[in-house]
Amino acid sequence: MTQSKTTTTPIVRMARVNKHFGNLHVLKDIDLEVQPGEVVVVIGASGSGKSTLIRCINGLEEFQQGHIEVDAKELLPDGKSARALQKIRTEVGMVFQQFNLFPHLSVLDNVILAPMKVRGWSRADAVETAERLLERVGIADQSAKHPGQLSGGQQQRVALARALAMEPRLMLFDEPTSALDPEMIGEVLDAMRELAKEGMTMVIVTHEMGFAREVADRVIFIHQGEIVEQAPPERLFDSPQNERTRNFLSRVLKH
Repeated sequence: MTQSKTTTTPIVRMARVNKHFGNLHVLKDIDLEVQPGEVVVVIGASGSGKSTLIRCINGLEEFQQGHIEVDAKELLPDGKSARALQKIRTEVGMVFQQFNLFPHLSVLDNVILAPMKVRGWSRADAVETAERLLERVGIADQSAKHPGQLSGGQQQRVALARALAMEPRLMLFDEPTSALDPEMIGEVLDAMRELAKEGMTMVIVTHEMGFAREVADRVIFIHQGEIVEQAPPERLFDSPQNERTRNFLSRVLKH
């Protein structure tokens, strides 16, 4: 079901979020809201804090100061929100750089595992949903295979189907194509484009600037742990206002 972009209640709200790894200040006073149905793409140099930002949204990384709300559930600093975190993780799907599939399970069993274990679905219901999702991402004919028998692009599409099987309200993508060979990147981006068209709320960390320009409602540029600039893609890419944004784009778009 397509989610409306007219609501005024953000599905993600981050307020003055700070994250440290020891003495390293990784996120600095991050303020960010994401509306239901919005596609937000996060760009920046390696080590700028992009992946840490989205990993804080679903509690994979703890933060030390500030507030994060996901679907009206609050995450507290220093991991003091176990009950909220459990609920958030049932509503938030995530696709990683590495596929994180269970190698000993078939494609189908990888997809049905979480709905059965976490949501308590029957096997029949989980299989019906999994088959529909595998068809949706273009690999229904691979359901009986094991991950090791698939290409990287196929494995990443299994990971996408697995995340969608939990019927998330929000999808997070942490550089989902960075571990793929160039010829496999397009098939994963195509599946993500379809999600965007259907109105899925998405926060995407990526180096694929053409994809960002095409699918994003808003692009956020992070530099050294700070949100330096954010704007609709045509404005950020064509007329960036901040010198650091201009310098970054001049490097990544020159080829």
